[in-house]
Amino acid sequence: MSAQKLKEKRRNITLLYARSDDARGLTQVLITLGCLALIWWAAVSSVKLSLWLTVPFIFLISLFTLRVFALMHECGHASLFRNQQLNRGFGFLLGVIAGMPQYVWSQHHSYHHANNGNWEKYRGPYTTLSVTEYEALTNVQRFIYRGKCSIVFMPVVGFIYLIFNPRFTWLKGSLDLLHHLFKSKLAQPHLPIRAHAASFKTPYWRSREQYWHMFCNNLVLLTGWILLCWSIGTARFFAIYIISLSIAGGAGIVLFTVQHNFEHSYASDTRCWDYETAVLEGTSFLLLPRWLNWFTVNIGYHHIHHLSARIPNYQLIACHNEYQDLFANVTRVRLSQVPKALKCILWDESARRIISIEEYRRQTSSRAWLNDIPATVEIAPS
Repeated sequence: MSAQKLKEKRRNITLLYARSDDARGLTQVLITLGCLALIWWAAVSSVKLSLWLTVPFIFLISLFTLRVFALMHECGHASLFRNQQLNRGFGFLLGVIAGMPQYVWSQHHSYHHANNGNWEKYRGPYTTLSVTEYEALTNVQRFIYRGKCSIVFMPVVGFIYLIFNPRFTWLKGSLDLLHHLFKSKLAQPHLPIRAHAASFKTPYWRSREQYWHMFCNNLVLLTGWILLCWSIGTARFFAIYIISLSIAGGAGIVLFTVQHNFEHSYASDTRCWDYETAVLEGTSFLLLPRWLNWFTVNIGYHHIHHLSARIPNYQLIACHNEYQDLFANVTRVRLSQVPKALKCILWDESARRIISIEEYRRQTSSRAWLNDIPATVEIAPS
């Protein structure tokens, strides 16, 4: 019934709250970037006094980098600003600071929104395995999969996500492109370079626009690295940069994961999938402290965000409060419950829901116990 009500009211809710404000968006961005620059200066200066004094500044840099990424994410939805030039321009700048080519990332992220709750099409940042796929793994592979999804491993995942992958995919794809152009030109010298480039296929980008955005993002970022190394010292810069970005990336992936991976979260296949049901049953409401809501620009109100990605962060709370009767059954996840939610990393295809490793083991044990019960032998009457 709630899903049906949401279908009826979704358009009106979007019209009422999908109203971006350039002044509010600009204020959020400028305050964030100003604070980030000031804390970076304090972190660099503190190294001369004591490394222990630098530690809290690194954590603050991580929090503000997380906020930068969240604002970049909104630019990708064209919701932070009403003016689309501002969304594109600041989206690119915030992407450079966060280490992520924003345009390419937003294209992939839009696919997630279009298929939220359809786990046959989108499996999240960890590529959540189905029960069948998990059972097909060896014991070592299962151990690696569980470890990869644990909260202890988060900084490593954050490093791969924000620092390594965006650089590796661009460099690897660019080298593959050059190799393709060289071979193709030798084989068909009469064709122009553009025609050979058009025939190149790679999993790293889907269009010419995506490639050039990756190119510009990495060019600006690497230039920034060089200038900062020159001005504050290579070791000092990379020590602060790698640690803070790894923590920020790990925290971001944790938040994203528990917004969709929690106990018995809706996880359908294409045949049975319903968008509004996914909003209500496949998206969590993260009950975060007010200060953390600020750093994550209210993304904990994720059910509202998936109701319509065009609703800006500064409208999410008001929208939830006005229509809270519609969202009464949305799963609430407190900060203390996040580690438990991170253990929900299996897709039970038959039940169309996400389950934890512990629940899977209980199900397996129950099946094994039932299989061990001898069948009752019926004796025909003489």
